Amino acid sequence: MANVFGVHSVGSSIATFLRNTYPAEIGGRPLPACDFDLVSAGQLAGELEEGNRITLFLYRVTVNEHSRQSAHLRGSGAGVGPLGLDLHYLMSAWGMTAQDEQVSLTWALRQLHQYPVLDASSLAPDAGWGSDEVIQIVPSELATEDVMRIWDALTPSYRLSVSYVARLVRIDPDSDDAQFRPVVAARFAYGEEAS
Repeated sequence: MANVFGVHSVGSSIATFLRNTYPAEIGGRPLPACDFDLVSAGQLAGELEEGNRITLFLYRVTVNEHSRQSAHLRGSGAGVGPLGLDLHYLMSAWGMTAQDEQVSLTWALRQLHQYPVLDASSLAPDAGWGSDEVIQIVPSELATEDVMRIWDALTPSYRLSVSYVARLVRIDPDSDDAQFRPVVAARFAYGEEAS
């Protein structure tokens, strides 16, 4: 399980994995130079540098339906379990030419198809991942209307995009501070002291 840096760690790790495995050529043919970046909505609204790039944009976070159900089935004596999250990403190509855009995106799609799991050794360590932790990266089907709504909400014009879900990101409950939780209620009794 991860700490509160877990969500950022997953996106950063996917971008780093793609960046570090992107080859200069395939089958003797050179691939276009390409950057791989995790971006925020604010970065997309600003001016992106010209060049070939694949961006990973976290557009939605949902509570994992299976972990939500198991948390409700636990008894109150078991304590609070981890928060299970699904992270919804839009991977978009920004190319100088159609070939650069399509070749880079196709390579990234193939790479995530071949390696759909990030284990603890592939995840950024700042989140404190457990040694048995794995994150699955699964293609997600978004209707054309939903994709257009996302791009309508963003400043740049539409870019060729594919959606993915990274699951299951388990965030630890804040157990270190359990003994120092704030007092929200107190009971006092006033009365005559017995003699």
